[in-house]
Amino acid sequence: MSAQSPSTGGAAPSRPEGGGFSDRFSMKTKRLIWVWTFLALPVLFYSVIRFYPTIDAFRLSLTDWNLMKPPKFIGFANYQKLFADPDFWKVFKNTFAYLVFGTPISLVLSFSIAFFLDRVRFGHGFIRALYFLPFLTTAAAMAWVWRWFYQPAPIGVINDLLSNLGLTQQPFLRSTSQALPSIMVTAIWAGLGFQIIIFMAGLRAIPTTFYEAARIDGLGEWAILRKITLPLLKPTTVFLVVLSSIGFLRIFDQVYNMTTNDPGGPLGSTKPLVMMIYQSAFSSYQMGYAAAQTVVLFLILLVISLLQLWILRDKS
Repeated sequence: MSAQSPSTGGAAPSRPEGGGFSDRFSMKTKRLIWVWTFLALPVLFYSVIRFYPTIDAFRLSLTDWNLMKPPKFIGFANYQKLFADPDFWKVFKNTFAYLVFGTPISLVLSFSIAFFLDRVRFGHGFIRALYFLPFLTTAAAMAWVWRWFYQPAPIGVINDLLSNLGLTQQPFLRSTSQALPSIMVTAIWAGLGFQIIIFMAGLRAIPTTFYEAARIDGLGEWAILRKITLPLLKPTTVFLVVLSSIGFLRIFDQVYNMTTNDPGGPLGSTKPLVMMIYQSAFSSYQMGYAAAQTVVLFLILLVISLLQLWILRDKS
């Protein structure tokens, strides 16, 4: 018998040639395969339901289509018509009025409520649920309730209260100057609960040791708010700024349900771009023209979101 090698203690067993299919990949590659296997269905869903219609809107915006005949390619004629339309610029102004006034007011109001509500101990959960309740209410039901509030006395609650106080009744939704702020109040109130909950989650995530150290150093409440709370709350603020801006740029439910008798308010004073798209598509059946408006809205949303993310980016 041949002598065995003392260093190995015997002959090593021979490995089978080839091996399984999975043995050909590294552990990192296997993880990637499993990840994309589970992500395949959601990616396919969003590609068909979200991305394809968005891309197809660009194609339809270059056509003349009324649902009765096949789309006819007309180039950029829809965009030329849109930018020459005075109604579009009025709607554009209304849309940005919702954004410019609605977003900062809603954020300041929701942060103020969240900041003080975070310090409440008795009935904290009940009060938080009351603030969140409007967010769970359907937009149609909420809009009709507020429409009832704005009615003339004795039906409308607000005007009835003004009359009892000896004050002049207000036209609200029947006024070209008051209709847009009236709807904006409703939209702010509707999203307030969600923003409060998110701000409170951000406040609870800040370590209490920071506040304890600041108070030991002699900082007051206002200095703590400026130097600790607001800087550490920046990721939450950026998230809500972008989300709130998109919501106001896409406002539709409140306007549609509160101005049913006169869609878009008196003289179109409350009409946003989304309602213009809806009327062009489903009232006038100008699908190509509506698609062009959709593309413009998409580009506005994209530019505003990217601009906000750039301005509010972390510069550290």
